Amino acid sequence: MAKKKKYIDVMDTTFRDGFQSVFGGRVLMEDFLPAVEAAKEAGITHFEFGGGARFQSLFFYLQENAFDMMDKFRETVGPDANLQTLARGINTVMLDTGSREMIDLHAKLFKKHGTTTIRNFDALNDVDNLAYSAECIKKHGLKHEVVVTIMDLPPGCHGAHDAPFYEKVLRNILDSGLEFDSVCFKDASGTSNPNKVYETIKMARKLLPEGTHLRLHTHETAGVSVACYLAALEAGADGIDMAAHPVSGGTSQPDILTMLHATKNGDYDLGGLELEKILAYEEVLQECLKEYFIPPEATQVSPLIPFSPMPGGALTANTQMMRDSGILHKYPEVIRAMQEVVEKGGYGTSVTPVSQFYWQQAFNNVMFGPWKKIAPGYGRMVLGYFGKTPAEPDAEVVKIAAEQLKLEPTKENPLDIADRDETKSIAYWAKVLEDEGLESSEENIFIAAACDKKGIAFLKGESPLMVRKKDQEENKEEGGSMSNASGVYTVVVNGEKFKVEVAEGEGEIVVKEATEAPQPAPESEVPAENAPGMTEVKAQVPGNVWKIIKNPGESVEEGEVIMILEAMKMEIDVPSPKSGTIAKINVATNQAVQEGQTLALVE
Repeated sequence: MAKKKKYIDVMDTTFRDGFQSVFGGRVLMEDFLPAVEAAKEAGITHFEFGGGARFQSLFFYLQENAFDMMDKFRETVGPDANLQTLARGINTVMLDTGSREMIDLHAKLFKKHGTTTIRNFDALNDVDNLAYSAECIKKHGLKHEVVVTIMDLPPGCHGAHDAPFYEKVLRNILDSGLEFDSVCFKDASGTSNPNKVYETIKMARKLLPEGTHLRLHTHETAGVSVACYLAALEAGADGIDMAAHPVSGGTSQPDILTMLHATKNGDYDLGGLELEKILAYEEVLQECLKEYFIPPEATQVSPLIPFSPMPGGALTANTQMMRDSGILHKYPEVIRAMQEVVEKGGYGTSVTPVSQFYWQQAFNNVMFGPWKKIAPGYGRMVLGYFGKTPAEPDAEVVKIAAEQLKLEPTKENPLDIADRDETKSIAYWAKVLEDEGLESSEENIFIAAACDKKGIAFLKGESPLMVRKKDQEENKEEGGSMSNASGVYTVVVNGEKFKVEVAEGEGEIVVKEATEAPQPAPESEVPAENAPGMTEVKAQVPGNVWKIIKNPGESVEEGEVIMILEAMKMEIDVPSPKSGTIAKINVATNQAVQEGQTLALVE
């Protein structure tokens, strides 16, 4: 009699992590819904369908409401499917710490809009950061999948991220008493080695109560995902995550067909899935995505990733932003700079938001010089504002961060800090919406709180459409496209100010009266860059002008901020190189600028 195979639960990550890892989350809903129907027909009943960076990306780049997308997804798959989202503990789907009332609102709204299970993680493995979000998830009738975040440290680094470290984290979870329905070990960078995965899952299997659902999540980025999944199954895992072609492999999860092949004639039944049905599903998905530009780095396995652990989803999101800014050639330098940033940052797991903090600091170290400019998120992390890092951060980096950010190190509960911040309250965002003439629904409040000014722009119908299609990339290579000029600009015509929104693809050009724009001085009054006594203020990095602080004629002190750029999800201060008077502002709010471009003149 044939031995009965162990049933392994398969979660299809195609429509969340797959999209994030390959396209930076930029896939339009109507383009992929037919593939969701095909996945259902193929017998898939467990989907990752939202949360993580796929929440903000819809508002930032797609002119779509994430809650509407979740509703349509649920409608497509029916009431019985297990629909799962990803949440970052006290950050939920935001990059900054949420207040307690925002964390509760997150769970309430995600339950309302079709979610079954929330996978809940903390990048620092600080269990205190999981307790309140877990309470809210269970309170609103959702299943809670608690997470231990994992990775391998860069070569030569020691002090965390081995099996004994993960045992300590898991024991802290059990001792805390927080409620959970399943446990996931999550490797967003795909850098954990198979031997450590085996030891870790085997340890967890022994430590957890009998019958606890245990699973592994990883990426193919470093080329060892299939080996890690096989090791996890052998050690006793009950579930694994996979994606469908063409958003599988590379920076994403291994392909469903690949894992079916890897377990062929073995002891495991992967969700009862059949090769022919999955093949048909993948053919539909490939047809749905045929017009989308797939970045080359999204399809590649990189042997350098263990040296610089960068999650698949963050990697392609960042390279997309570098493409938009025309600095993709800097990517190898930023990746090389990651190892030092990870080592000196206290070994938080390279998963959002910490992976973004690592990337931003590595980017700053390349663009401005090593440790000359501390990225705000990275600085706040080493100072303790997101909780306790696994290891003590480098003392000199902590000192530099305190000086630059003008913050003292803290051991206070991040939730208490967030609750004191008026801008993280429901009442604050309700008032912002009211002032903007927008409905103060719970959904709108959460969108505004999670996405800040970009959320308000979406709600006002002013957010850009930024989807990369193959024909646009081809035109760009031939010099025939201006799609990289997408955005919102202020122009002055015959003395009248207008806001112009330029969108990629078939998007319309929207023109509105502008409320703010710096008036250009008459030609005869505009000082020349090379005039005696004039000092140019140049952009040190490419980006967009977020806010102009000083206007022509105003005095300024050396080091005082003239304007703020937005680059790589960071606000970059532009200081005056000397004391004097602002003679000229060369740019306007929302304007894209290049590295080395003259932004202003000081005399």
